[in-house]
Amino acid sequence: MPSHASAAVGLGRLTSRLSTRGLRTAAASENTRSPRSTSGSPHRGCHWVVAHRVPFTSLGTSLRGDVSSLGVGATGDDVAQQRGIRASCAGRIVAHLGAALHTAAMASSSRADRRVARSTARPGELIYSSGSGRWVVAATVLGSGMASIDATVVGIALPTIGRRFHAGLSELQWVTNAYTLTLAGLLLLGGALGDRYGRRRVFEIGTAWFAVASILCGVAPNAPMLIAARALQGIGAALLTPGSLAILQASFTRDDRSRAIGAWSGLGGVATAVGPFLGGWFIGAVSWRLIFFINVPVAIAVLVVSSRHVPETKDPTASGRLDWFGAALVSVGLAGVVYGLTEGADLGWTSPVTLTGLFAGTALLIAFGVVQLRRAAPMLPLSIFRSRQFSGANAVTFVVYGGLGGALFLVPIELQQVLGFSPLQAGTALLPVTIIMLALSARSGALAARIGPRLQMSVGPLLVGAGLALLARIGAGGGYASEVLPAMTVLGFGLAVTVAPLTAAVLAAAPSQHSGVASAVNNNVARAAGLIAVAVLPSLAGITGDSYLHPGQFSAGFHDAVLVAAGACVVGSLVAVMTIRNPAHVPEQPSRQPEWQCALDAPLIGGAPSSSVSGGVPHRDGSEGRDDAI
Repeated sequence: MPSHASAAVGLGRLTSRLSTRGLRTAAASENTRSPRSTSGSPHRGCHWVVAHRVPFTSLGTSLRGDVSSLGVGATGDDVAQQRGIRASCAGRIVAHLGAALHTAAMASSSRADRRVARSTARPGELIYSSGSGRWVVAATVLGSGMASIDATVVGIALPTIGRRFHAGLSELQWVTNAYTLTLAGLLLLGGALGDRYGRRRVFEIGTAWFAVASILCGVAPNAPMLIAARALQGIGAALLTPGSLAILQASFTRDDRSRAIGAWSGLGGVATAVGPFLGGWFIGAVSWRLIFFINVPVAIAVLVVSSRHVPETKDPTASGRLDWFGAALVSVGLAGVVYGLTEGADLGWTSPVTLTGLFAGTALLIAFGVVQLRRAAPMLPLSIFRSRQFSGANAVTFVVYGGLGGALFLVPIELQQVLGFSPLQAGTALLPVTIIMLALSARSGALAARIGPRLQMSVGPLLVGAGLALLARIGAGGGYASEVLPAMTVLGFGLAVTVAPLTAAVLAAAPSQHSGVASAVNNNVARAAGLIAVAVLPSLAGITGDSYLHPGQFSAGFHDAVLVAAGACVVGSLVAVMTIRNPAHVPEQPSRQPEWQCALDAPLIGGAPSSSVSGGVPHRDGSEGRDDAI
């Protein structure tokens, strides 16, 4: 600690002792006072000085005025009383001065400590309070927010897109699933690319890719072109999404890392809340194409800030070949399964096309597992699934996020086609879910840290299911306050209770060296569940072809669909009861930056944000930094 800081602390300790001594003097003098006192007694001035915190520049004048009036024409008893008053007033003022000087000294020491922290930061590391640090947080928030908001806003635009392109329900399903498919299939590879070639470089490439794909979406002349452009968007999102958190983890000092990630999570949650509202206004007031074009200026801002302020980091220990073959197997395998499930309702479940997609996709996913078992350094180490807790938590994730994803695909259509909501009103209708999650997620995580995740993971899915079941009350002529708001409120509470403990259980169940890939696996499980649910839930409820254009027919199917989704959440609760266990001893969690998130599409990627197998994000010197905030 610098010499002036040491002096400040020493002065603070001295004045603290003075303040204690002053209070003792005041107390003793109070006990020796005569009980007689008049309204004009001079010691009132002392009380006024201390109670009203007179500035130090005027304190001396007040003291002189008060004390100089004592003893004028006094009797013997009065003199004794006045001496006690002098001691009392002096003791109180010494106490006040001591406390104030102690506070000032500690503030000086705190500023000195911050200067020491800056001076001891390793070369290239950032301080959160610095200008560059704030710019880095801004760039990562805008980049990751652009990718996450796009998925939600497109859901609100689906009825408008369907009418403009005269598209059937299967084409609307692909508008949603094409994006999620490439994002889920390439997310692990995107993290590994950042580790190998530089996180800022891959983040910038993903941002530019996403912007170009957004332009293609905005100018798409028909549904097939829009679907293809959405698949390209998903590739860009797979490159920039893991990089945003990895940049924060690797760029900031250890002491400021949790603050940076907390700001990233909080601002990302705010963006998630505002996105549907803003997107709904764009769709209704201008055009659905604007929800894609708006990504372009945001991406340009991200690229400019990144090039100027974001430091380049990579993993110097990364070696071996990237698993391009594994990424291709899982992506194409998922595509085959989703294609078979989507087209089966229209072409028939025994159609050669449907059966080919289902069997070929399943075979490719099995082949992916075999390849991962035989690789020395697999992209997905299957050994982590030997943990009953880890496998159980991912099973809960699959059924709960499957039900949630399938229902939320249909909700905007129900609100607009049946209740007659505008796109803006439909976007606003989902806000309670986001607001409740932002308010309660941190508290839910803290509770799970104290009591373990089992209770919340068992009760939370039941609340989510209850919220989805309440959506079955929505019908023609219904109102928002009576039918929509209760369902969204219960759904928001259920997600707030479930998501944070679920993520914590996944990370705690995996070995520390696999915490990063474990979190990425959980995120991908949720996205894959949403893919499958969007493909199969409408057909199970009898919603096919252009039935979404007929309010009565669609609403009947919607009621069945949300009840099926609610049933999936009940299954998730039962799985949690059977598989999730609390630790034998739940340690007291250290104070940390709160987690803020709105995980409507997938849990937050936590642990080591890199998608590599390592348990932390290596810094420039090759040492690993653990993520203390997520």
